Amino acid sequence: MTTPNYAETILFYLFAAGVLGSGAQVVFRKNPLHGALSLVACFFFLAGIYVLLAAHLAAILQVMVYAGAVMVLFVFVIMLLNLKEEEMGQEKMTAWKGIGLVSVLAAVGGIAWKGLWPLYATGGKLGDMAGRFAGQAEFGSVKAVGRAIYVNSVLPFEVTSILLLVAVVGAVVVAKGKI
Repeated sequence: MTTPNYAETILFYLFAAGVLGSGAQVVFRKNPLHGALSLVACFFFLAGIYVLLAAHLAAILQVMVYAGAVMVLFVFVIMLLNLKEEEMGQEKMTAWKGIGLVSVLAAVGGIAWKGLWPLYATGGKLGDMAGRFAGQAEFGSVKAVGRAIYVNSVLPFEVTSILLLVAVVGAVVVAKGKI
């Protein structure tokens, strides 16, 4: 029986709160540039969670690829659109936003309940996260990540890259129409 590592638990909850808080700011910010910067913060918090899972390669790729390259592309597109303050609209709370907030809270509550119920039912003796991955020596390695992306998930990887390309081309077309 291993003793629980409270430092990892505290760090996990701090990173998870950071992911949730910055992810919410992506949606709630009126200025798209502020939303993009909140997304960068979300990517860094996710990288911290990857480090806690001993997936150091995934953490480095998260920072380099998403927080670096993809966000530079997003910020470039946002700047290319050159949105004026009056084009962004007014911040207002509508009934649909309230329904969406209640739906998200209900979904998070349901997920938390399903995730915490086994812990409650067993009296809090499930083992730590590191113990779950102890049998997988390749977890988080370059070989495992390469296999997951380029062998097991090649179609979703290519579809995502095509969607990013289409989004950038669409933004350039919209921006060119404004110039």
